[in-house]
Amino acid sequence: MKFRIVLLVLAGLPLIMYLADALVVTESVSETLSIESPAKNKFFEMPDSNINRDIYLNLKSAVAIDNKSGRVLYCQNAQKVYPIASISKLLTAMVVLDNYRPDTVIQISKKDARRSARSLFRTGTKVRMKDLLHAALLVSDNRAARAMARAIAGSYEKFAELMNKKTRQHGLKNTKMYEPTGLDERNRSTAEDVARLVNAAYKKYPEIARITSLKKYVFKPVNRKRSMRLVNTNKMVYSPYRVRIGKTGYIIKSDYCLTTIVSNKAGEEVTLVVLGSPRSSIRFKEARRLANYAFRKIS
Repeated sequence: MKFRIVLLVLAGLPLIMYLADALVVTESVSETLSIESPAKNKFFEMPDSNINRDIYLNLKSAVAIDNKSGRVLYCQNAQKVYPIASISKLLTAMVVLDNYRPDTVIQISKKDARRSARSLFRTGTKVRMKDLLHAALLVSDNRAARAMARAIAGSYEKFAELMNKKTRQHGLKNTKMYEPTGLDERNRSTAEDVARLVNAAYKKYPEIARITSLKKYVFKPVNRKRSMRLVNTNKMVYSPYRVRIGKTGYIIKSDYCLTTIVSNKAGEEVTLVVLGSPRSSIRFKEARRLANYAFRKIS
């Protein structure tokens, strides 16, 4: 009798081991999926089609959102993917601030300067990280963004990996970054994702909000005698509304872009995203028209 029981146990042992292995594999797969799954951003729900087209905007894509209720007040091609140029620098600034050493001195390298369009900084200029951050956000200086990325991650490519990790953390499903400046047209997103991005920066990174709401900033590089003056490229700081946070962008493939959060005298806040304006002046004209429209809709 005892011998038969032993035989039965031995016969069933492979099945028990198989089931145990399957359980471990299932748990492992489940754990992996939970790690890789992007976060959900529930600030607002974007409708499936364009809404409130009772005003015409000379743009490729646009969004306006009531920040208090999360109500989408206007959307045009909000889920279509476009290059976003220097709006990418919001993600750059978020990663920089996760690793922030404001008084660290960084020297602009030849690689930082390569094909970087206009810049305040010559090769060899030594600048504190806090001043580079102001330059990247206020005047979209590409050498400043590259220098910080290189100092933090060792290369632009590794820094882009940190940027993409940040997009997953904030549920930006249609956003992909390849480098820290936005000069690469493959840095792409949607108006919907950009609206989520600027609000994540606003709520979680007050230093970005503080810097991008300034009209100007003056600093002196470590190895230069003259001070440098930065003037905010977001002309909404001169509008009747108060800019809470914002970032401009432009490359040929993106046309002129802007994302910003503004408030009126009543304290109401709206998120604005305008992508694909044919000229810089039109970008701000249409942003102001969209802000006026949005505040009227709230009222």
